[in-house]
Amino acid sequence: MADSFEESLRDMLKAQPMHDDDACLDRVLKTANRQVGAGDLFGLGGRWLQAVAIAFNNGAGHASPVSRRRVSQPLISDKAD
Repeated sequence: MADSFEESLRDMLKAQPMHDDDACLDRVLKTANRQVGAGDLFGLGGRWLQAVAIAFNNGAGHASPVSRRRVSQPLISDKAD
């Protein structure tokens, strides 16, 4: 199975002249680190969003409805014992 990321790194290595291997390797490694870092950041954002959605979902059952209507009857009524 061919990996397009790996192929692009190999193409970058082949494109540079052979006299400066260290500079070529540094450029390829910087590119690879940038791409991997961006993927990690997007993954972290996705996990954060999922955690927030789960928290809202779990907390929704604990919220009680609030009514702004005035109560016409007193809350405590006279009851016979």
